[in-house]
Amino acid sequence: MPQYLGLVSVVVKDYDEAIAFYVGTLGFSLIEDTYQPAQDKRWVVVAPSGARESSLLLARASNDHQASRIGDQTGGRVFLFLYTDDFWRDFNAYKAKGVVFVREPKTEAFGTVAVFQDLYGNQWDLIQPAPSPSA
Repeated sequence: MPQYLGLVSVVVKDYDEAIAFYVGTLGFSLIEDTYQPAQDKRWVVVAPSGARESSLLLARASNDHQASRIGDQTGGRVFLFLYTDDFWRDFNAYKAKGVVFVREPKTEAFGTVAVFQDLYGNQWDLIQPAPSPSA
């Protein structure tokens, strides 16, 4: 079987506010929200619209050490890269919903990109890849 990344954990303060942002603001799909009574936590999985393999596990911080990582999981670097087939559609929709962009759109050799923050401050690239030379 080929390998792939199935889930990436994002440490969050609160499940419901994170769901509201990822599903309500970014338009992700809620894949699963299951209460785990043995650990008093929820298994909350969201995925970008149309994603087939990769999803996010919204993991509520359960101690002070984990809580200290909320919003800065990569020390200020871009954390996740969200690819799109229509940059301007998504950029304008996100701006209209109050998503904060910390780097405005720029066209690079690899495509059109802008950096936004999630509700806690983690940085994301929104990218529409440039067409391949053979296209």
